Amino acid sequence: MSNITALIADSAIFVILPWILWRILKRTIPIAVIPILVGIFLAVLHVPTQKIGIPSIYGNDIGWVAVLVLAFTAGLEMWQHPGQQQSADLPEPSVGRLLGGAVVALGAPFIIGSILVYEFFLPLHGWQAPRAHGWIAAAAIGLCIAVSALPVLIGIVRELPSDQRPIGQLALKLAVVDDAALWIGLALLQFAAKGSAALHGWTGLEFVAAALLGLLALGGSLAARHLKNPPLWMIWCAVPVYLAAGSWASMQLGLHELIGAYFAGAVMPPRWVRRLPVEQVGTFALIWFAPMFFGHSGLHIDGDALTWPSVLASLMLVVISVVTKIGAVYIFPPASGLTRRQALGIGSLLQCKGLMEIVAATILHGQGMLSEFAFASLMVLAVISTTLTGPLFQLATPKPRRQPTPPLSENTAALRG
Repeated sequence: MSNITALIADSAIFVILPWILWRILKRTIPIAVIPILVGIFLAVLHVPTQKIGIPSIYGNDIGWVAVLVLAFTAGLEMWQHPGQQQSADLPEPSVGRLLGGAVVALGAPFIIGSILVYEFFLPLHGWQAPRAHGWIAAAAIGLCIAVSALPVLIGIVRELPSDQRPIGQLALKLAVVDDAALWIGLALLQFAAKGSAALHGWTGLEFVAAALLGLLALGGSLAARHLKNPPLWMIWCAVPVYLAAGSWASMQLGLHELIGAYFAGAVMPPRWVRRLPVEQVGTFALIWFAPMFFGHSGLHIDGDALTWPSVLASLMLVVISVVTKIGAVYIFPPASGLTRRQALGIGSLLQCKGLMEIVAATILHGQGMLSEFAFASLMVLAVISTTLTGPLFQLATPKPRRQPTPPLSENTAALRG
């Protein structure tokens, strides 16, 4: 079968079919979840997709570029501020309390999750990672348990009724820290797994790559102060330069390209970012190109690893993730004076894993830091956690005093993935 024919079949299975199902289900399930479920279904049934060229060569490349764009826009989203209204019923947090709340909301699930994984999951058959052992392997799973999904939450907050949106906005401030910590944690884990070998054999290219990341950050800072309103065409020209430079630099350092893509987006000048259609670009990539990456991720799951024990392990990881995240926010809210239900609502939003947890699990699996069983369980965790976010939030928070806003556009709804 030719590459073009294989790409058409790839697109039909992992792009068109999930989009049709997404519309039939009235967009109640995040669109990033559906191609994963399709891929898992094919893997479990051992469908011989290789005979029709799936995963296709072009589909792999297109999906990969789309996820690079998603990671880049996730960094850019740090400078987007949807729904900046403040409610009189919601206390304004101090910077110290906000940062403290973010540390607790991330640290408690990470520490508790890592300990539980180390004690109860890693001793199980098939959970030992091929290239990471002991606490590093446990921390890799713990990081996926602890993280929150900033891009997903931005879309969810845009859809909240006006009375509930300030709670969502406060959750977004915590999610910014969580999202940044995810990529920093991924970099540290990869260095820790390699040990002293991570710095051995460095050539001039590695030093150039490290310097390039520093130059991107410095250039963004200088441009923010001295080049506040450049022509729009100049900003568009800078976007691929930042994306390519950040991705190449992190790859050259032995890290994952997505880490550099996220970093590049995060260090672009905020004034420049606010002039870009970040949501539209991210949504387009999410709906029409990235599903091939997500579908292939589901397809790469070892169908024999997704047994009832691994499904049970996934459910246990869901319980650990939800309870520790909501419990951490409830015990130490990000603002003093929050009611119990407001704190529970923020925690229910932050437990959402979204597509970034899926990407993180895929990175760690590709680096040999997750076993097939752990990878399959984390994929199921991401699917369940993301799907539960809306119902948990509505259950935890007080009923809005105003009528819900009318249904939003397809672009906004797509960000649920």
